Amino acid sequence: MKASVEVLDIKHRIMLIRGERVIIDADLAKVYQVPTKRLNEQVKRNRERFPEDFMFQLTKEEKAEVVANCDHLGTLRFSKSLPFAFTEHGALMAASVINTPRAVQMSVFIVRAFIAVRELLSSRRELDKKLAELERRVGGHDEAIGSLVAAIRRLAGRDDGGAGRSGRKIGFGRE
Repeated sequence: MKASVEVLDIKHRIMLIRGERVIIDADLAKVYQVPTKRLNEQVKRNRERFPEDFMFQLTKEEKAEVVANCDHLGTLRFSKSLPFAFTEHGALMAASVINTPRAVQMSVFIVRAFIAVRELLSSRRELDKKLAELERRVGGHDEAIGSLVAAIRRLAGRDDGGAGRSGRKIGFGRE
């Protein structure tokens, strides 16, 4: 049960920035139970282990957007430094450079969380495809039903909008 709670908590910290699913350094440090400053120090000491597809630094605009959209990252608003964003591989590499038992243990949960997000997005894409197919199929039905109704009206001799051939309306009324 605890494992699923950990994955769920981490999954909510994964966001899409620059087309990449990433976790912000403050969240990663919290998961690994180290100060963000220590995480970033270790990353800077081992910079060669973090190519751009593992980690990148946010721009001022990206930071502002993250702060505006993620309540739990509100304290970043007051930070002068720009946060780093770690991809799945970058988060694993960060666990290896931090090298604490907690970081090693939590790296497994991070991988599971990224996988869960990938599966969720995949199932959503599949649903979107099915809805588009259904829409395509049903789209032609409206026209066909309209044609059928018009044909039935012609057969019933009511092609004049439903008033009948005499123009007299059905029902009680004053004459």
